[in-house]
Formats: sequence, C-alpha cells, structure tokens
Amino acid sequence: MAETVACLRERFPAAILETHAFRGDDTVVIGPEALRAVATFLHDDLDHGFEILMDVTAVDYLRRKPRFEVVYHFLSHRRRERLRLKVPVDGKSPVVPSLCDLWPSANWYEREVWDMYGVRFEGHPDLRRILMYDEFVGFPLRKDYRVDKRQPLVGPVN
Repeated sequence: MAETVACLRERFPAAILETHAFRGDDTVVIGPEALRAVATFLHDDLDHGFEILMDVTAVDYLRRKPRFEVVYHFLSHRRRERLRLKVPVDGKSPVVPSLCDLWPSANWYEREVWDMYGVRFEGHPDLRRILMYDEFVGFPLRKDYRVDKRQPLVGPVN
C-alpha cells in the first residue's frame, strides 16, 4: 500500500501536505487546489487506480484553521487496497471541486456533506439538500450549530 503513497509523493510533490498509516490504511492529506489532479490520477491510472469511491464525509474542527476536512475513502478491488484522502478547507467559504464526473457515487455523498456541513462542491450537477427539508436553515453537523435553534415550520403543500 505504501507504493501508492510513494507514487503520489513522486507525481504530486507540492500537493502532498502529510501522509500517515493507521491499521493498514494509508491517509494522504492534500490541498484543495490539487484535488482534481490527484483524484483524476487515482481514477485513471492503471497501476494505482481506485475503481470505487466508498464514501465522502467531512469533519468540523471548530477551533482549528483550516476549519473543515473533506474526507474521501477509495477502494481498489484489483489490488485489495484502501486509501483515505483528506482535503483541509477554509471555514468561511468551504469549497472543493466535485468528483461526480469521475465517480458517479460522489453525487449523493457530496450532497450529504453540503446538507450537513455546508461544504460546497464546485461543478456538482445538482447540489441541493438530500436529508434536510429545503426550508431548513443552517448546517446541523457543524459544531457551532445551536441545538436549541428553532426551524421554520413547513405545512402541507396543496
């Protein structure tokens, strides 16, 4: 598995901010400006490609800069390998490029991250709420979301 990380380090030396492994899974931290290039390589490369995007989520580190991390989990059945890719993003206007064109499964994952955390996925074909109702105000998994906040009531549509 370290072979994939070494390949990424060689191919994208300026993009790799950090790497580490935990219980056999490698993690690579990259800047948001490198996400498209690294993801395209991980998708298209015959030797190091990952066929499956298993999940996209986010983490809110309220008191840290950058505040958010968008986390991607990839799987290669061919090589029986997993890879975690983390992308730190700013808290004021969190934006990363969409990966829907590379992995169609990213569509709903990205919508969920948008809905829960407010991270925008630039180029997403249909970025709208997926779990909360349209009139919901705010992003409920952000650490600064007030749990006592009242939401607008939505009545039946006639």
